[in-house]
Amino acid sequence: MKFSLIICTYMRPESLVKLLNSVNIQSKYPDEILIIDGSLNEETKIALDKNDFKNLKYFLVSEQERGLTKQRNFGISKVGYDIEIVCFLDDDTVLESDYFEKLLQTYVLFPEALGVGGYTSNEIKWEKVPENYVTNIAEFYYDGWKRKDGSRFILRKKLHLDSDCPPGFSPNFSHGRSVGFLPPSGKIYQTEQLMGGISSFRKAVFSQFSFSTYFEGYGLYEDADFTLRVSKQGKLYLNTAAKLFHFHDESGRPNKYKYGKMVVRNGWYVWRVKNPNPKFNDRLKWNLITILLTLIRGINIITSSNNRKEALTETLGRLAGFFSLLFNKPRLEI
Repeated sequence: MKFSLIICTYMRPESLVKLLNSVNIQSKYPDEILIIDGSLNEETKIALDKNDFKNLKYFLVSEQERGLTKQRNFGISKVGYDIEIVCFLDDDTVLESDYFEKLLQTYVLFPEALGVGGYTSNEIKWEKVPENYVTNIAEFYYDGWKRKDGSRFILRKKLHLDSDCPPGFSPNFSHGRSVGFLPPSGKIYQTEQLMGGISSFRKAVFSQFSFSTYFEGYGLYEDADFTLRVSKQGKLYLNTAAKLFHFHDESGRPNKYKYGKMVVRNGWYVWRVKNPNPKFNDRLKWNLITILLTLIRGINIITSSNNRKEALTETLGRLAGFFSLLFNKPRLEI
């Protein structure tokens, strides 16, 4: 299969070069690498010119084309005519040497797959447990593996507000568990959501779907929106053997007030993509969980010793986002 790699980047030349160095040693090398740069300077181009990366094409986009979803759509428009699979990677990831090989194998094993995601292996500590293992409320268990559960999920369990779906599937009240809750089993799991920065799709998908420009700039949850729409037409999978490391470079991220507002408003948008006509119980749970998560972030203003200002500004952003829904709900682009 011929495949293209699209990397959308913004003001992260060092991280981008680290990623491309890991691409250089892949057992399966991309037939083309498209760098879609939204930077405000030429530092990224200068860094790329100092290296020799095969099959690389560089594009510096204009202000009108800047932003994650716009840059992805721009990149798709530049993909070669004979490409079969289009891969996306965040610019702050580093690949294990067989990442693309494992990813492409998934399309062979599951010919019906419209998209396949990779697996972040450096963020969560998992533990293999016996078949008859009984979890406690502070743990999350799935498919023979356990991990420490987050405080917000522990509280949601106590309040009977936890997700009732497997990881990677969104309940009708949204606020599900992401693919990050799939264990490092080496297995392939069907999902209805993928993380955009470690995803791939058949090129044919883009004849029907594009990334929504509702998600401006940083594009929080843009991947959930896109993959939820695609999964209504066919199957998506995540291959936990296709591993990479994600380092979460803080440069290029929005301030915490804007982030908090996006969490709520973009979260509402994605919920309605999944469930356009929610029942009363779905509406109630979505609002209760949104309020609960805002309260938890607000408590961090008191309990956090280092990031009180960030907790405050994000909480204010979440509150602003929540109350804005009363008068100005996002318009769905479905």
